[in-house]
Amino acid sequence: MADYDLAIIGGGLNGTSIARDAAGRSLRVLLLEQGDLAAGASSAASPLIEADPRMPGGLRALWRAAAERDVWMRTAPHLVRPVRCVMPLGDGAGPSWLRRLGLIIHDRLAHGRLPAAGVIELTHDPFGQVLKQPSGLAFAYGVGLADVARLTIHCAVDAAERGADIWTGARCVRADRSDIWRLAVVNRGQRQIVSSQALANATGGWIASVAETVLRLPSPKVSLRRSSQIVVRRLFDHDGAYVFRTDEGRSVHAVPFERDFTLIGTVEEDFAGDPAMVSVASREIAYLLDVANRNFRVPLQPTDTLHALAGVHVAEVGDEYGRDGFVGLQRGSGEAPLLTMFGGDATTARRRAEAGMAALAPFFPMPKPWTADARLPGGNIPAGDIGGFAGAARRRWPFLGEATLHRMVEAYGTRIENLLDGVRVPDDLGPMFGEDLSAKEVRYLIGQQWARFTDDVIWRRSRLGLTMAARDQDRLEQFMKTRAHVSGDRAARGDG
Repeated sequence: MADYDLAIIGGGLNGTSIARDAAGRSLRVLLLEQGDLAAGASSAASPLIEADPRMPGGLRALWRAAAERDVWMRTAPHLVRPVRCVMPLGDGAGPSWLRRLGLIIHDRLAHGRLPAAGVIELTHDPFGQVLKQPSGLAFAYGVGLADVARLTIHCAVDAAERGADIWTGARCVRADRSDIWRLAVVNRGQRQIVSSQALANATGGWIASVAETVLRLPSPKVSLRRSSQIVVRRLFDHDGAYVFRTDEGRSVHAVPFERDFTLIGTVEEDFAGDPAMVSVASREIAYLLDVANRNFRVPLQPTDTLHALAGVHVAEVGDEYGRDGFVGLQRGSGEAPLLTMFGGDATTARRRAEAGMAALAPFFPMPKPWTADARLPGGNIPAGDIGGFAGAARRRWPFLGEATLHRMVEAYGTRIENLLDGVRVPDDLGPMFGEDLSAKEVRYLIGQQWARFTDDVIWRRSRLGLTMAARDQDRLEQFMKTRAHVSGDRAARGDG
């Protein structure tokens, strides 16, 4: 008998979503991630969770995306919040009649969960005050806003709580296939052999190289794209978002980011090479700054770029791979099944995982789909009222600053109660790393969310790297090193 029913290579949103779905159907699941969860494209993905009328696939695809957006907002209200988005009308916005039709459909599909769609006059709207041309018409509609890295990690947490083993720092170096899969894994420096009835390749930008070098199978015919975004100081005071259509037909968003900043993106270019070495090119930074300077009153210089995010994802190839991505199952006579999953955006990741489980259904007895109605960890906020919950947390822990509590509620939801269990006075938090991160929270992230290194904490479990001083990052690194051998030994044994 194999050690697991399903082994998954890849700890991005696709991989953790299928791990969550499979574990919730009582399959024995192992997820292998060579680095950190969400360390690839998921940490640099667009934050917009939306049903875009311009997306390919017509009304049916639009309906699917709207349904998935609603699932995220209902099951993870702390991670996906509704915001008003404005798109000024201009030469790049497309035919106005088509956009109006899209807005009508958008409103019908939103079921009242998002700000109403319509046409606004920027002269009389707060959205127009920060624009270089604060007049004219704009389309206004509702979208969800999320940090996809946090979504990824919460899917992994849910999978683990339902019985999945999540191994980070564990690289699958060889997979031998017979009636089962035998995997050679270097798990934090120690070589292990594990077996599984089925295998899923959900390695994103590494999908082809893993197929060729680890599985020793023909690689999927894909092309890779680099997505780039930049972070600048906050350009507007409201909590809404902007989408600008450029003359080249691109869409560039500007959204609130960690309260004090603005995230501008996305620009995409073809990519070749190792996805682990991806970085934002200077021409991409210049392009995004140019779009911002053409639209916002506040001028930006290259030196105003505080941080840049880049990730590699599988591009659409004709009509074969679209927003829903690709899910395919391959099995020869007497051979264990191989599930391949790649592409798609964050909005439809849950649906991709569900499709993957449907493909595996002939091989495993399993109950019906369940993730559309199950809250992610921390998402059981009464009536989804994140503001009311934050107010209650503020009264319970009044010594925590408002900004800190706001960040923690959005990051953990009701799990903030687990994190702050036993905290009665500030000293219970332990040493502080800067003004916003306590040793108490770092221990929680190490023990409950697989954080191993400083970057895991300040760039994926949070974005505190934007504000944390270098000396505090050094102190955090030393603190985490003192605990690394404990969590490392446990992981190497396969306990975590």
